[in-house]
Amino acid sequence: MDELVGTILSQNTTDVNSSRAFRSLRSRFWRWEDVLVAPTSEVARAIWLAGLANTKAPRIQAILRQIKAERGRLSLAHLRRMNNAAAMNYLLSLHGVGPKTAACVLLFGMGRDIFPVDTHIHRLCRRLGIVSPFASAEQTQEQMAGVIPKGGALSLHINLIRHGRRICRAQRPRCAACVLASICPWARDIRPASGCD
Repeated sequence: MDELVGTILSQNTTDVNSSRAFRSLRSRFWRWEDVLVAPTSEVARAIWLAGLANTKAPRIQAILRQIKAERGRLSLAHLRRMNNAAAMNYLLSLHGVGPKTAACVLLFGMGRDIFPVDTHIHRLCRRLGIVSPFASAEQTQEQMAGVIPKGGALSLHINLIRHGRRICRAQRPRCAACVLASICPWARDIRPASGCD
C-alpha cells in the first residue's frame, strides 16, 4: 500500500516533493484506514507538497475504498499469490492506476522483475530509436517488457532514469557527454539543430 500511494503522489512532481508529501501524509494519518475515512480536504492538505492535491486526495481515497470493498481490508498481500500479468491487471483495475504506477508497485513494493517506464526512460527510448518517436509511454513500457534481460528490470530502470536526469535531459541534453551518442539517431540527426550541450 505504501508503494501504491507513494507512486500516485509521485505523478507529475519531483521525487523530493512526493517524498515530503508521503511523510506528511503518514505523520498525519498513521493507518490507511484513517486516510480512507478522513475528510478529503484533510488528506489534500497533508499531501499538498506533491502538487495536484485536490486530484490526488480523492483518487487515493477512491482506490482505498475499492480495495477495501473487494478484499475486505486495506492490503495488497493477495498480489503475492498472483503471477505478474494477473497482478498488473488487478492494479490496472484500480481507477487512476496506469501501467507505470502498477509496474512501480510490483518492482519496488514486491521485488518483481517488471520494468516501469517513466518520462526519462520514455524520452531515452524514443531518442535512441528503440521505439517509435510517436510511441506513448504505455507502448514503450509494453515493448521494453519483451527486451529487458531476466533479472535486469531494477538496475536498468534506475540507470536509465539517472542517465535521463543527468545527460539525456528533456531540455538541453548533454549529447557531447553521452556514452550512447555514437549509436543514438537523435544525437546524430537532430542534435545539430537542437542546441545540445
